[in-house]
Amino acid sequence: MRSFSSKTQLCAVIGNPIGHSLSPAIHNAAFEALGLDFIYLSFPVEDVKGALAGMRAIGNFRGMSVTIPHKTEVMKYVDEIADVDRSIGSINTVIHEDGKLIGLGTDGTGALKALVDNGVEIDGRNILMLGAGGASRAISFTLARNTKLAELAILDVNEPLLHGLKADLDAGTDAVIKTGLMTDLAAAMEKADVIINCTPVGMHPNVDASLIPPELFRPGQAVFDIVYNPLETKLLTDARSRGLKVVPGVEMFLNQAVLQFERFTGLDAPVEVMRRIVMERLQS
Repeated sequence: MRSFSSKTQLCAVIGNPIGHSLSPAIHNAAFEALGLDFIYLSFPVEDVKGALAGMRAIGNFRGMSVTIPHKTEVMKYVDEIADVDRSIGSINTVIHEDGKLIGLGTDGTGALKALVDNGVEIDGRNILMLGAGGASRAISFTLARNTKLAELAILDVNEPLLHGLKADLDAGTDAVIKTGLMTDLAAAMEKADVIINCTPVGMHPNVDASLIPPELFRPGQAVFDIVYNPLETKLLTDARSRGLKVVPGVEMFLNQAVLQFERFTGLDAPVEVMRRIVMERLQS
């Protein structure tokens, strides 16, 4: 049994609802593996301002993960945010450091690492992104700023959301950005080299759903689905059946957690320990 004291460093995830979060199991296993005097809890939060004030008041409240629906509102209550995260318009991490609350995002970086680690070529390729919400914003800004993609096409059913994202990307990057409605999917698939699903379509319990009919896939494409529950979505199963390279969402989820852990502790994360916990929980 681990023991804790007034010197124990506190980390937590806030959201609403939050009971489904895998983050406490992942981070606590990593803290224990390295023998760190840290604990990670989950807090259901509606009052974001109050939660950040509490973090500021508690000296050993070291780190906070932020999930739906607070990733945008939390930006109002931190002291520093990197320009790229301000452009994205959401953050998922807060670090309490030298009396300041520092906000940042790890979703986009985690997604890019998932693609690179799985051998997906981005430079010079046409990327098709489905969805223009928060995850899409994080990933699109990261790709546009850190790679040399040929073109980024983004489809959604919400025109104002699309137009807002395109305007922000055009102002913040030099990438070639095109947008369209989901009715443009067939034409977009003909051009796409890499397809990224940034929508919740296919997430448990709706595991038989996919936005892309299998006949639209063509040889040589790669497919990345950020949904991680189930581990293999219908989209990935369909793509794999056509012989395409696939990247499961659990890779992005694990990467963003690793990046958070390393910011919380200043140490290299025990990645294999964290991976084992994620896989055990998702396969149970």
